This record gives sequence, C-alpha cells and structure tokens, in this order.
Amino acid sequence: MHDNKLLIGGYVIMNHLFPSGWEQFLIGGFSIGIGVSLMFVATGRVVGLSSFFSSSLSWFSKLPFLQQPSLVDSRVWRLACALGLIIGAMLWAHYFNPAIYLSNGISPLQLLIGGTLVGFGSRLSNGCTSGHGICGISSLSLPSLVAVMIFMGFAIATALIMSLLNGGLL
Repeated sequence: MHDNKLLIGGYVIMNHLFPSGWEQFLIGGFSIGIGVSLMFVATGRVVGLSSFFSSSLSWFSKLPFLQQPSLVDSRVWRLACALGLIIGAMLWAHYFNPAIYLSNGISPLQLLIGGTLVGFGSRLSNGCTSGHGICGISSLSLPSLVAVMIFMGFAIATALIMSLLNGGLL
C-alpha cells in the first residue's frame, strides 16, 4: 500500500513539474548527448555555448579578449552549432506544433535580468551549464562537477524563492 502512495505521489509530482510531459526532455537530452559525443569523437572539440557569444563578437569587436586565437579560430564551427540548435528548434516547432511552449509568461525584464545573471555566472565559472554539465562532467573534470553543483544549488534556491514570492511552494 505504501508503494502505491509513492507511485501515485511520484506521478503527481512528475505531472506538476512537467505538465506538458517529460518525453520531449528525455529525447532532447539524448539528442544533445549524441551530438556532443559525435563532435568530440569526430573533432576532439568540446561544445559549450557560452563561448559562442564571445566568438561571435570577435567578428565585430577588436577588443583583445575577443581576438584570442581560441575564439577567432572557432567562430565558424560555433556559429554552425548555434544555427543547428535554432534550426532544430524550428523543425521541432514545425512538425510537433508546440503552441503551448512558445509562451512562458515571464516578463521581458525578468528574462533580461536572468540572462544577465547567467552570462555573468558563465564568465565567472569559465563556462556554461552545457559546457560544464555535459562535456565537463563526462570527461570527469572536478572543476566542472563543482561548477554544476553550484549552478544547480543556486537554480533550486532561486526556484524555491520565486515560488514563495509568487504565493506558494511549488
């Protein structure tokens, strides 16, 4: 009897956390893992998206930081990778018509603040969640493991605080 309550409770929690289903996240995670693995096996390059922004700016800015060989030499394949993400999202939207996913109810100001904090955090930790979480941990990098633990800790704390501020606990 106790096991049924856990199963039902788990089902309720999963429906609450993922009201539109969890399958697309599982498929997306596998797709990212396969793509990152293929990139590393084929080229030896680690895919992380925080450096995409810097490598893109290297085309337009002459700041010494943005003219580092690691950024200038990698900007073409990083641009191709980012375009692949955008095209993949467009194809998914076209074939699966996710109208309910196109709006998240978050104000532009909150998105701006969140994006700024994420950008600052990825510079501070020398990489983003995709670089540390997918590539760093899979290569058994201790600094990446620590970075991901910090990312996740702050993400959980932020979600709980925002939930409390918005009138409830999850």
